[in-house]
Amino acid sequence: MKLLTSCIAPLLFSLSLIVAAPAGQLFTSAEPIELTLEAPLQQLFDKGIDDDKFSVRGVLSYRDASTGSNVVVKDVDVSVRGHTSRRETECSFPKLKINFDKASARAQSIFAGLDGLRIGTHCGENPGEERTPKFGRLANERSPVREAFVYRLLDAAGVATLRARPARVSYVDKGAQAPPLVRNAMLLEDDDDLMKRLDGTGKITMERFTSARDQFAPLDTAAMAFAQAMIANFDWCVRFYPEDTYRCDARQPLWNVMAVTRDSGRAVPVIADFDLAGMVVGAHNWFDKVYNAGFVPSRSSVEIEVLSQVQHTRSVFSRAQLDETRHRFLQRKPALYDVLAKTRLDPRGRELAQQHLDAFFNAITTDAAFYRPVVVKPDTRVYLDATKTREACGEGDTVLPGTPVNEIRRDGMMVEVALLDARWHWGPPAECKAVKAGTVWIDRSAISAEYPEK
Repeated sequence: MKLLTSCIAPLLFSLSLIVAAPAGQLFTSAEPIELTLEAPLQQLFDKGIDDDKFSVRGVLSYRDASTGSNVVVKDVDVSVRGHTSRRETECSFPKLKINFDKASARAQSIFAGLDGLRIGTHCGENPGEERTPKFGRLANERSPVREAFVYRLLDAAGVATLRARPARVSYVDKGAQAPPLVRNAMLLEDDDDLMKRLDGTGKITMERFTSARDQFAPLDTAAMAFAQAMIANFDWCVRFYPEDTYRCDARQPLWNVMAVTRDSGRAVPVIADFDLAGMVVGAHNWFDKVYNAGFVPSRSSVEIEVLSQVQHTRSVFSRAQLDETRHRFLQRKPALYDVLAKTRLDPRGRELAQQHLDAFFNAITTDAAFYRPVVVKPDTRVYLDATKTREACGEGDTVLPGTPVNEIRRDGMMVEVALLDARWHWGPPAECKAVKAGTVWIDRSAISAEYPEK
């Protein structure tokens, strides 16, 4: 992995807009902060991509806004972090983690009281809105600024997540004869600092996690699911109940969600890692393999992805829990749009944020929009014609209850519908081209808006 040193991407922040917060208040401001990280970065990338334990020593510095002096924190531990982003085919400049080994070194700095820090980097130098082929990342410096906004948005929604702040980082590869690489980045709260903030006593590992029904409070789980829908994030997984298979499997009941335990009460779900969220990347490479764009008149992938996860909640929670969660988000609607209004984003990033928020609130505000018609009858077969002579999917295949429908026309006791596979019944590796590409026929009696029942 070769460290890039040319500054070919346009700056999103002019240096005149960059300020440093007072000491000890790193995450109290949403203003971008200017930092310099000096370390043998090429050595780190060469060895740290494949070795989780490899790290290098570095120096972190910034300008103190109150005094104008340069504050230097020496001997910080720098390592590579991330999962799929560690692959060179995804990110030529991977995410980083900073550990502050010496409390005295950071005591008089903006990092006072922090055990560590994560840096969400620019990932790469892809132009514009171009996404990586495999996982669909936006591999340029627009991404961390958008992701920092998502964290701020979720915090305003009252959803448990990490604290974040946009930054402008000068990366100095120690020992290399090259100018600094200056890129937008995101500073992110470390897990240990999160635990202290939430009075956490530990985390439930993926191996020990059973289900959200067993280990989370229902309204916390519902808020988490609504929040993921709002930002169109699919890079997460929680087994909602013991027999649940929605985007999870037996090996992995928990992904990009921390289950934080406390002395009393149930564990708290803390969501994180949004660089693949629709609000950040704009679209997902897998969309046509899961959804039918024609389900909504606009054919908007944003509208469909948000609506899909919103509608999936109806198969998990009671009507009382759903309505309370809707009310909670509607109460915070002005605050969420206020975060958007006050955040500096690139034009496309602002457009995406607006589209996702609009789609989300359009989907939850009224009962008519939220409790739209769905399949309610188990074992409902799917056909290509009203006479039931040709099955649309596999032989004997049925549509799951809770699957939203848009009625096209009726023929006797049959109805032609477009289906939104909100429960991912036909998601990869399953296949039903008829559902994803057009319309199908089902029994009229299988459809109702009374789901879940009152």
